[in-house]
Amino acid sequence: MNSDPVLSADLGWLILALFSAVWIWLGWWLGRRAQGLDGFMLAGRKVGLALGTATAMATWVTSNTTMAAPQLAFQMGIWGMVGYSLGSIGLILFAPLAKRIRQLMPQGFTSGDFIRLRYGNLAWRVFLVISLFYAFGWLISLGMAGGVLINALTGIDYHIGMSVIVAVCVSYTLLGGLRAVIGTDFLQSLIILTGIVILAVLAITKVGVDTMHEQVLMERPELLNLLFPAAIMFLFNNLLFGVGEIFHSNVWWSRAFAFREGVGFKAYLIAGLFWTPVPIVAGFLALTVPALQINVPTADMVGPLVAGELLGAGGAVLVFIVVFSALASSLDSLLAATSDLVLTDLYKGHLRPQAREEELVKAARWITLGLGVMTWLLCWPRITTLAELLYFTGAFVASTIWPVAAGLYWRSINPMGATLAMTLGTLIGLLSYFMIGFYVAALVAAAVSMTLVLLTTWLAPRSFDWQRLNPTPVPVREVK
Repeated sequence: MNSDPVLSADLGWLILALFSAVWIWLGWWLGRRAQGLDGFMLAGRKVGLALGTATAMATWVTSNTTMAAPQLAFQMGIWGMVGYSLGSIGLILFAPLAKRIRQLMPQGFTSGDFIRLRYGNLAWRVFLVISLFYAFGWLISLGMAGGVLINALTGIDYHIGMSVIVAVCVSYTLLGGLRAVIGTDFLQSLIILTGIVILAVLAITKVGVDTMHEQVLMERPELLNLLFPAAIMFLFNNLLFGVGEIFHSNVWWSRAFAFREGVGFKAYLIAGLFWTPVPIVAGFLALTVPALQINVPTADMVGPLVAGELLGAGGAVLVFIVVFSALASSLDSLLAATSDLVLTDLYKGHLRPQAREEELVKAARWITLGLGVMTWLLCWPRITTLAELLYFTGAFVASTIWPVAAGLYWRSINPMGATLAMTLGTLIGLLSYFMIGFYVAALVAAAVSMTLVLLTTWLAPRSFDWQRLNPTPVPVREVK
């Protein structure tokens, strides 16, 4: 079989145009009542359980879930897709943290607020470097996924498809802020779940589990090997990577601040449980490759190619819509959360500490636009695959797990120890990425970070007064 697109470019453009118009209009309509900085950044802090669960679910069902999960199943077999599903543990474990965050910082804005007030300026700046590097890595992977998807299914040039995806998400995020993001996430989550269930049922009906098993066993038996060493390492690495992604990222902290009191715990717990089977179902499609004899030019294209080959034009349209929704639900969330981090922690925290609310609202929109332009520029070369780009950031995010989690519950964490944990955890994790492989970077970073946090706290504990977690951001020069 060849990898020719299963949809015509004309049909691809029609779908793009329709969904682009729908999401932009919804963004405007949902966000038209957003008032002030709280309204734009945190949806007025009044998000209920239904919308809260949907936005957490939809944001975590990224293009990486729907496209990188098949890639990892194609490369690592059963443990690839099962390992990816362990990303749900991050959502589930963040449930009690979200409750704690809301209690300690009822008027907080960003994860950076917590690090600055809990550990001081040095740790804050290290954390900002990690957070922003990860955010751009995720933004780039989402933009790349949009271009790859559209090119694989319709033949439309990667650069054009990527540009459309980024432009659409930037547009409706600019119009409505987090209120628009959460509202569209609700609809996108329904589309994603419905589409994935349909794809799974049709795939099993068309190919059959027995045929898939026989062909994989004949042509690529290593994919069924439960003792595949690299895959086992990946299993634990991905667990820690997912936990680190969620624990540190302002995407999830901003929702903890935006949810009504008492909603955060339930929303994250339910979202995590519902998310668990999604990457398994998405990855399952990759195991049909040997049976269908599909030519897969690059591993990150396996999901769209298999769906199109299995289900024809109708299936290709369905996977196009599902992944487009997954892309939009994550890209808009990340744009909004990263904009909040840049606005609060860089613009106000470092450049304009006396900025008024009106100025900050305007700056938030300009920052969102700037992030969109930078994402577009960085996506243009497409220098790597989705999974490689995603897991390169693993060392960064896993190093923050212990400083964040322990810092929310233990009074005695040593601030310098937390700073060293993030710094050395990242550096040693990166070394392991290049010297061993992508499947151990987060594992090593988390181990180094944990050791330093525990060791420095045992040797030199520092008492902390929870009342210092002032909900109002403080200018840099006033921090002691």
